[in-house]
Amino acid sequence: MTRRFALTFDYLCPFARNANEHAIEALRAGADLAVTWTPYSLAQGHVEDGQPSVWDRDEPHRASGLLALQAGLVVRDEHPERFLDVHEQLFAARHDRGEDLRDRDVVAKVLEHADVDADAVFARIDDGSALAALRREHENAVEEHQVWGVPTFITEERAVFVRVLDRPEGDGDRATERVAQVLDLVRTPLELHEFKQVDLPR
Repeated sequence: MTRRFALTFDYLCPFARNANEHAIEALRAGADLAVTWTPYSLAQGHVEDGQPSVWDRDEPHRASGLLALQAGLVVRDEHPERFLDVHEQLFAARHDRGEDLRDRDVVAKVLEHADVDADAVFARIDDGSALAALRREHENAVEEHQVWGVPTFITEERAVFVRVLDRPEGDGDRATERVAQVLDLVRTPLELHEFKQVDLPR
């Protein structure tokens, strides 16, 4: 039976990278998953009360993470067959290669490497349509599920923020098991609000 869930992401977060990589690798391995990839802007999430939102700034694309989020969103909607590659590589650009995702050249290289027309993607960003879509999805996640961070797994039962410590490292079975493990916890009506290990492995 297909397991359906939404998974939030912002390319700035290493834990979002871990969880999203597991979902990507599981899908590549043939796992019966239906994932709704849901953008959430950490920059907007950290705006203090009374301050203008990142969407309304003069140069919103300069806010940390927003350019890459918009690019990922455009590819998800207009080039879905290339999304997993772009999604994975935008995380890699930030966390494996230490590149600046506010740099259009960095984002363009990821798009071009995945055989996506970078100019077409940036056209959607420059005309404001990508930002409008990002804002709508971010605000819907906040309003409908009280999302406040990434990665959040969202099922019909509830939405749960989950920090996954490991990466799949190309192991499809491991990734499938990890996603299933998280979904089982999310869908089980446990009377636990928070379970957090404090002595993390070094």
